[in-house]
Amino acid sequence: MKMNTKLFLALLIAAVALTACASRSGLRDAERLALYRAHAGEPVDSIYMPGHYNGWTPLDGGTFALWTRPSQAWLIELYGPCTDMGYVDKIRIEQPTGRLTARFDRIHVGGAGLMPLQCTIREIRPLDIKAIRVAEKKAREDRQRAGSSGT
Repeated sequence: MKMNTKLFLALLIAAVALTACASRSGLRDAERLALYRAHAGEPVDSIYMPGHYNGWTPLDGGTFALWTRPSQAWLIELYGPCTDMGYVDKIRIEQPTGRLTARFDRIHVGGAGLMPLQCTIREIRPLDIKAIRVAEKKAREDRQRAGSSGT
């Protein structure tokens, strides 16, 4: 009985710690999402994607950046939140035609024994990677200046 109580307390402490970490980084996540949305072009119906992607960046539960090449990325908005997106290493993209199509194709989120969730793509927008990199660099410099002036 004591072992179950200790296990419960350990899990509770871990959950509180994870929640605290998530709330501290929430503002940065929101800033990053706003930055990506500000540098996204007009929606497109579909993009060519021959079987693989170069990487992905989760922005929130229903939005991520999909890197098809190092210098090409797309802002992908899903219908509703796709839980666990920020906690998995990989996503699987279902695109049987070689094209990734908004309002039709899905991504699969899950792994390590979890049942994958299927999330339908609502919108695809091209990202201006150069502008994003410049804005991220400026934001880092601004944070450093604010941090050094506060000490």
